[in-house]
Amino acid sequence: MNLIIIFISAALINNFVLIQFLGICPFVGVSKKMDSAVSMGLAVTFVMVISAAVTWLIYNLILEPTNMQILEYVSFILVIASLVQLVEMFIKKVSKPLYDSLGIFLPLITTNCAILGLALISVLREYSFIQSVVFAVGAGVGFTLALVIMAGIREELELAPVPKHFKGAGITMIIAGCLGLAFMGFSGLI
Repeated sequence: MNLIIIFISAALINNFVLIQFLGICPFVGVSKKMDSAVSMGLAVTFVMVISAAVTWLIYNLILEPTNMQILEYVSFILVIASLVQLVEMFIKKVSKPLYDSLGIFLPLITTNCAILGLALISVLREYSFIQSVVFAVGAGVGFTLALVIMAGIREELELAPVPKHFKGAGITMIIAGCLGLAFMGFSGLI
């Protein structure tokens, strides 16, 4: 499979947040401010790329040769949890304000179904190592793109006269639905 097609498909056509509805919790929770959205997107992208590489190695070099594929969920979750702990420690050490602004959503990357979904989809599609990493980069870029677009819209809505009944979660869900419809338009690309 062409690596460019894998990247574009993961970033736009099959966007994890807006098309596959994976990783909705940080999408809604962290997309209030642009700086938090970018930081969360970069953190998730980093965890996705490293976990894709490590989980591919674990699955193809350990689990499959020993016929222990039943342990893939457990091993993938352990890898993801370990990587998130490293990212959390790094962000806390480097930028305490960023760590505080991400709040509870940073440790929740561990349970972000987008990251586990990425690892499982890579195995299911039988991607090579390079294809898995490109898929992870594309998925991370798509995740970041969705967060940044949503954050930009939500920041603008702070100044807009939104009806009282739509403020908060209501308008956020309407915007998410519209963004999902917009991203469905990319499905005709490939």
